[in-house]
Amino acid sequence: MRKAQQDSRIPRIFSVLLAAAMACGGALGASCSTGSGSGSTATTGTSTVPSKDTPPTVRLYLLSTIAGALEPCGCSKDQLGGISHLAAYISAERAKVPGGLVLGAGPLFFMEPKLEGDKKNQDEWKGEALAKASAAIGLTAWAPSANEWAGGPDLFGTYVDSTKAAFLGANLAGAKQIGRSKIVEVSGIKIGIVGVSDPTYGGMKAPPGITVSSAAEAMKTEIAALRAEGARVLVGLASLQRGEALRLAETVGDLDVLLVGKPSEQGDVNDKRPPAILSGKTLVVQTSNHMQTLAVVDLFVREPDGATGPITFADAGGVANSDELTHIDDKIKTLETLINGWENNDKVAKADVEARRVDLGNLRARKAELEQPMAAPSGSFFRYLMVEVREKLGKDPAADEISLGYYKHVNDHNKVAFKDRVPAPPEAGKPSFVGVDACSTCHTDERAVWDKTAHAHAYATLEKQFVEYNLECVGCHVTGYDREGGSTVTHVEKLKNVGCEECHGAGSLHAEDPKKANAIQRQPDLKRCVSECHHPPHVEGFDAKVKVDLVLGPGHGR
Repeated sequence: MRKAQQDSRIPRIFSVLLAAAMACGGALGASCSTGSGSGSTATTGTSTVPSKDTPPTVRLYLLSTIAGALEPCGCSKDQLGGISHLAAYISAERAKVPGGLVLGAGPLFFMEPKLEGDKKNQDEWKGEALAKASAAIGLTAWAPSANEWAGGPDLFGTYVDSTKAAFLGANLAGAKQIGRSKIVEVSGIKIGIVGVSDPTYGGMKAPPGITVSSAAEAMKTEIAALRAEGARVLVGLASLQRGEALRLAETVGDLDVLLVGKPSEQGDVNDKRPPAILSGKTLVVQTSNHMQTLAVVDLFVREPDGATGPITFADAGGVANSDELTHIDDKIKTLETLINGWENNDKVAKADVEARRVDLGNLRARKAELEQPMAAPSGSFFRYLMVEVREKLGKDPAADEISLGYYKHVNDHNKVAFKDRVPAPPEAGKPSFVGVDACSTCHTDERAVWDKTAHAHAYATLEKQFVEYNLECVGCHVTGYDREGGSTVTHVEKLKNVGCEECHGAGSLHAEDPKKANAIQRQPDLKRCVSECHHPPHVEGFDAKVKVDLVLGPGHGR
């Protein structure tokens, strides 16, 4: 992840970008009537085109590679992601546009293709929570990845049932509860949905009993069957490596939309989203992983009365500017994290902070300009929008209840399961952790500074959210976690919060003899802050050299 810059002499490089040309992807020349859409219309020449407020005939909500991300973890302001925000957005939009389908591709239930170690149980329960949340947002269909089978075929089947969605893999033979395709009728239009997957990508073994064949051949066969059943719009879901998915779009040619998700995922690093592109007539979409973004594709059907064949859609907004929008999003995110690091730092001139705010405002204005819909063509067309999943989208009570149930379940289980886990004793002659109260016996000025920092209240933030026994959370909110003479998930007594020893090292030898050389680390290595806790995705754009000022004060570094 790009590191935020701190030098207050940085020139104002984030100025408004030059406008990109708005291009229409080949509007159809045929005249048309109001077709299948509803709402107000405006007449231009011999064709009837929708006004700005006309709802689409069909709306597609598209998600790639959620990969076990129920909500973001970390201290940054307004981080991207969160099932509650996503569910709130979809719920609010459905009130305006009833004809909507939620579709996905790539890993859904798990962040890793294998479940191992102490986290196995809570990973399974998180997968269960995501399955229930998928039902809550109205998931229609998903193309699975290798990660889906991490808990075994039976667990996968249980999750599929919970989603109430169709899992589609036309090229996967022998896969229980995996279909080939599905037809859904929306606003009188038959939508054909077909999924393909490669759970063997990167040397992975195929799930038990499953044979993987050519994705392109399977999709071609299924498309022919869907057309024969009257599908007028075709949507492909591909859990494939992006290059292979783009070749698939070219080879098949007849898809209207292709959603791409990863064939497998590992780790919690957040990806940037690739821009949407047009491959022939096919709109290829891929969102960033871990629920950071949601793609919205609005299909406006404007066909002659009585038309029954395939529909061709022209680009009326979003794709022509997708590259520039992606570039602007990157700069906006960089500026947001930069300002977040600067705004409480008295070493950075206020004029420089305000200058960056102006740059940020200019970029947001340019983004809003680029996202304005183009003039509607005379025929059928689509509009594409990438939505960032942030706090401003609101919260959904049903999704919140699912998440809270998961957290409480994990907390209750781990509190008992790991109650006997104690830290290993230190080797002979090595120090153990004594806790901030022991340090405060001598270091009263330092303690007064520490009491005012977020580090002093780190454990309470876990308790408020019922995650103090969650193995994904506790390690960064206590001192000496999983170290000799330190703390464990259940044994934190005097080591709650991020105390002195987290930066200066275990202090028992220093407490015994304060004058002993090298018994304590007087000047901490700031790199350790980044390597162990303050790194993406927990904290975006964290710079230790800037942030260290937030924990310093008279008697402690000043």
